[in-house]
Amino acid sequence: MDFNFTSEQLQFADALKRWIGRDYGFETRRAIIHSDSGTSSAAWATLAELGMTALPVPEEHGGFDGNAVDMFVVMQEIGRGLVVEPYFATMLGAQLLRLAGGRGEVLEQVAGGALKLACALGERQSRHDMFDIATRAAPCAGGWMLDGEKKVVIHGAQAGMLIVSCRTGGEQRAEEGISLFLLPADTAGITLTDYRTLDGQRAADVRFENVHAPRASLLGTEGGGGAILDAALDYGAGLLCAEALGAMEALFEATLDYLKTRQQFGAPIGKFQALQHRMADMYIHLEQARSMALLAAVKLGSSDVAERRRSVSAAKYRINQAARFVGQQAVQLHGGMGVTDELPAAHYFKRLATIELTLGDADHHLARFIAQPGFAGEAAA
Repeated sequence: MDFNFTSEQLQFADALKRWIGRDYGFETRRAIIHSDSGTSSAAWATLAELGMTALPVPEEHGGFDGNAVDMFVVMQEIGRGLVVEPYFATMLGAQLLRLAGGRGEVLEQVAGGALKLACALGERQSRHDMFDIATRAAPCAGGWMLDGEKKVVIHGAQAGMLIVSCRTGGEQRAEEGISLFLLPADTAGITLTDYRTLDGQRAADVRFENVHAPRASLLGTEGGGGAILDAALDYGAGLLCAEALGAMEALFEATLDYLKTRQQFGAPIGKFQALQHRMADMYIHLEQARSMALLAAVKLGSSDVAERRRSVSAAKYRINQAARFVGQQAVQLHGGMGVTDELPAAHYFKRLATIELTLGDADHHLARFIAQPGFAGEAAA
């Protein structure tokens, strides 16, 4: 298998890296975080101009029809630059639309950067099980009536449209009976409570009270959204793995530079063997995470659902472990400065901690990996 990136992929990554280095530095990012919206319209316009918003959108809708490996190199740079724009939320939403079919006019707006999306999926009781849905959509004249609440909707208040998972049938935690709806964020009956998260990004709690969803807002078929949701969540987890890899790379490099410059007992602390051993352990975690993240990106295109699930869960489990180890070690090696808001290391650590808990923690993905067909038999053999 060829593990080299194509020239087009490298060009996308290089363009994004140069923009971040030139116009999206650490102090600029801090100012954006503390702004009213927590995002930058100028930064979003640049992402669209660079083609990042069009990358995963099909060609017939104004995009480049990029696959998960194309997105891998972009999300790496998003992680390295600690970009807080609603890119991940919008790309996850675009994947849901793509899998559901249709909605070409919406995808065209996404590709051009005119529309941001948010995915209202998680609920108070669901934790990491996105099939645990209490929000219900009851049939009514001309469509459905939605009632319920979604929690920690990433960039929910910054989105123009919401993709909402609802139960139209089946038991509360069943894959069957799930329907997906696409609704404008300003639809009557929708209330958004916006707040800043641990890592400086934005999320919202979204309340639905007698929200009318017309028939045209249904994505796919009624009750058939479970498979779409499952595939899209794997896609999202793969994107997060790539972002975490980029953040770990940047944090590792920053820690190494600090060890080379911080003096103690008349010498750089990087000369102390005990600290060299810790950096070596961080590097091993980083390289193992890189291999697993790339494997997940490749397998996201597999037609074998079990294989896709195994690869993504194995990658997310390993990335979650690596993110915690690399983040904690980096903070300790920076000393007291490692937790200050003025140092990038603290921000990388917080972002990695948030990714670890987004779309499944280590325990969730380990259990999911074990549950896939063939695991018990292979283990016994």
